[in-house]
Amino acid sequence: MKLIIGSDHGGKKLKDAIVNHLKNKQIDLEDIGPFDFESVDYPSYATEVGKRVSEGRADYGILCCGTGIGMSIAANKIHGIRASVVSDCFSAEATKAHNDSNVLCLGERVIGEGLALKIVDIWLATEFEGGERHARRLKKVAELESNY
Repeated sequence: MKLIIGSDHGGKKLKDAIVNHLKNKQIDLEDIGPFDFESVDYPSYATEVGKRVSEGRADYGILCCGTGIGMSIAANKIHGIRASVVSDCFSAEATKAHNDSNVLCLGERVIGEGLALKIVDIWLATEFEGGERHARRLKKVAELESNY
């Protein structure tokens, strides 16, 4: 599994904690920054992470900002991206199992580091359930993406 991770300045501390956590687990991970606390625009990082996942250069992406919301809005504009803002363990599992999410968005100002790391672990460990019901719904989401 190959992951790509990015943030804006408001999510940098959380991103760095996740990077360290995943490197300790020896997960193949590329950190695209930022690497300091200068103000940056979240859409730039959401675009880069989303493009790489959409193009198959990474299996999954993780994005961090103050709330996770801006990152998810931007990432979901990219064809094939199913980005989810998650702030609890149940949603981390459900978004992967039911929605086959491929980008996880977390808010540094919303959740603590310990919970964030648990969410990342649950999300990465969860498999998409598949099945006709979920596939039918994801097909409808893809049609929305193509039609509008």
